[in-house]
Amino acid sequence: MSRVWFAQELETVATYWRIVRGDGVALGFTTHDRDLWFDGLNHMAAPGMMPAAIRRTSGLDDDSAEITGAISHDAISAFDLQSGRFEGARVVVGVVDWETMEHQPLYRGAIGTVSQEMQGFVAELESSKAELARDPIPRTSPTCRAQFCDRECALSAARFSHEATLLAHNLDSNLIHLTTSLDLGLLLGGTLRWIDGPYAGLSMTITGRSGSFLMLDHPLDLALTSGLRVALREGCDHTLATCGERFGNAANFRGEPFLPGNDLVVRYGVAG
Repeated sequence: MSRVWFAQELETVATYWRIVRGDGVALGFTTHDRDLWFDGLNHMAAPGMMPAAIRRTSGLDDDSAEITGAISHDAISAFDLQSGRFEGARVVVGVVDWETMEHQPLYRGAIGTVSQEMQGFVAELESSKAELARDPIPRTSPTCRAQFCDRECALSAARFSHEATLLAHNLDSNLIHLTTSLDLGLLLGGTLRWIDGPYAGLSMTITGRSGSFLMLDHPLDLALTSGLRVALREGCDHTLATCGERFGNAANFRGEPFLPGNDLVVRYGVAG
C-alpha cells in the first residue's frame, strides 16, 4: 500500500526536482536544507526552491507545474540555459521523506522553451499528457518523414558516424575546418556534436560548406582551440533518389514522391 502523504500535522517531507538533459546530464534538487541521496542521484539542497503549484487531473488536459528558484541554482549556468542544453529535458517533481528517503513522483514532463527575465530564467513545463495533443497520423509528403537513422529509417547510425578534430575556425563566418578524409558534401544537413571544449555535449546542424570549411547553424561565440574532438553524423536530404541510390534504403522511404499535389487541381485543361 502506498504511503498517504501529509496525513499528519508534522511530517519530514520535502519537495524534490529532477532534470535529465538530452546530453545525459542528470541534476537533482530538493527544498531540504541538506543534500539527499536516493534513486542513484544526489539531490542538492536548494532551500530557495519554492513549490508554487502542481495540478493533476484525471482528464486529458495538460497538467501544470510551477516551481520558482530551482532554475537559478549554481548548478544551472546561464550559458547552459542560453545554449539550449535544458530545452526538452525530462523533468520529475515529487515529494521525499528526508529521514527514510521514501519518495513519490507527483509530476512528469519536459522543459519546453526557456526564456530570460529580469530576475533570471523561466522554464515552461509540459506534462506527459502533452503527447496526447500531438497528431500521431502522418501526413503525405514528397520527402521522407523519418529522421535519418531512426527506427523508421532503419539505417545504422554507427555506419554514418565519424570522429574528427578541430584544425581551425572562423568565428565571424561561423566556419570550422576539421581533420577528416570524408567527402564534406556527405555531411551537409548532418550534425556535429562537440566532445571537448566549451560546447561539449551540444549538437549543431551542418548547414553548408565553403571550400574545406563547414558552416554550422549555431553561432560560435566562445574561444575554441585546435585539437578539440567532434562526432560527425552524415546528412540526408530526404529525397527518394538519395535514399535509393546513396543508401540503398528505398524500401524504408517514408514519403509519397509521386502523389499529385494541389497544383494539379488548379491546372487549366488543354485541348488534345
